[in-house]
Amino acid sequence: MILPEPFSPQHVQQALDAFGFGIQIRFFENSTATSQMAADNIGCELGQIAKSIAFLVDDKPILVITSGDQRVDDKKIAALYSVSRKKVAPANAEQLVTLYGYEPGSVPPLAHRTAGMDIYLDESLRRFEQIYAAGGAHNAIFPVRIDQLATISGGRFVDLKKETTPSE
Repeated sequence: MILPEPFSPQHVQQALDAFGFGIQIRFFENSTATSQMAADNIGCELGQIAKSIAFLVDDKPILVITSGDQRVDDKKIAALYSVSRKKVAPANAEQLVTLYGYEPGSVPPLAHRTAGMDIYLDESLRRFEQIYAAGGAHNAIFPVRIDQLATISGGRFVDLKKETTPSE
């Protein structure tokens, strides 16, 4: 199978511009592909990184945007869709490009190849007014306020973070 070309940061910037918030993608010399790398480049708390985690639920693509210091609980996703946990799987690299339009480590909260997918914002993001999201490349990030993130992503707030115990 020949994969389609991944979308670019320019694709994301055009989508951002359509909202009129004046949000600009910033580019870094170093990779921002992981939450820790992004936080180190920006100089912010790890939790201020809005990481976009792609899942397939019963083969349907969804996106969960969570705080960089949190993990997503697939049990909670399964409960949200009333399916067994076996029906919830993280998207692989090929699915990221084919369904979402981006390579691993660069999936933004908007401008996806599959229109109309369900997007969820984890409640953990509400701890911060200013957060930073991937801009469509391994070195592209944009600053966004939490209220703007809800608008541009079309996502709804749900508690999907994995609860941790003190030993974890």
